[in-house]
This record gives sequence, structure tokens and C-alpha cells, in this order.
Amino acid sequence: MTDQLASVRYLVDDVQAAVDFYTVHFGFTVRTDAVPAFADVVRGPLRLLLSGPASSGARATPEHSRVAGRNRIHLVVDDLDAEITRLRAAGIDFASDLVSGPGGQQILVTDPAGNLVELFQPA
Repeated sequence: MTDQLASVRYLVDDVQAAVDFYTVHFGFTVRTDAVPAFADVVRGPLRLLLSGPASSGARATPEHSRVAGRNRIHLVVDDLDAEITRLRAAGIDFASDLVSGPGGQQILVTDPAGNLVELFQPA
């Protein structure tokens, strides 16, 4: 089963903006492009399903559950300081300050729809 991908669905307001965000800033590649309804992007074993308002995934979601939540994808980076500098220069919004703990350092950014992305550098 090594060829299987782990899939996560994010509901987004603008599929193209989400595709651009993940491909330009985090090295994802487009797997399926049905913009404006849906696209999926891949990075390693992670398949991120980007479902716009017209997609079946978004239509099946109860109205009270359509807002971005506290769940997030977790991307491991080699040099968090360099990533922060690069993303700030690109105008990316941060949702937290840098947090350090026994396992490493992390910071949260938001995609264009407000979904969280955790950038993590192990200790």
C-alpha cells in the first residue's frame, strides 16, 4: 500500500486561489484540476482536496460546519526561520507567533479561505 495517498479535504471559497497558494508557496503539484469547483494537489504522500462551493464535497457539508476549523495540515520544514522570512516577503498571513516546545518549533499560516497550515521544524 505504499502507493496510496493520505487525503485531507479543505473547503475553500476560491479554488484557484487555493491551488496557487499551495503550489507556489509549499511545493504541492496539481493532480486534478476542475476549477472552479474542485482541484486536488499533492505533496509527498499528502493529497489535499480543495473543494469550492460548487463541489459535491462542499454541498454535502452541513451549513454549520462550513467554516475553517482548528484542524490543520502539518508540514515539516528544515529551516523554519528561512520559511518565515520567505513567506512574509510573499505577503502570507500568519495565524500565530512562533512557538517553541520540547519537540521543536512551529508557526501557523492561513490559506486564502482561512484554513490552517502548521509549519514545523523538529528539535
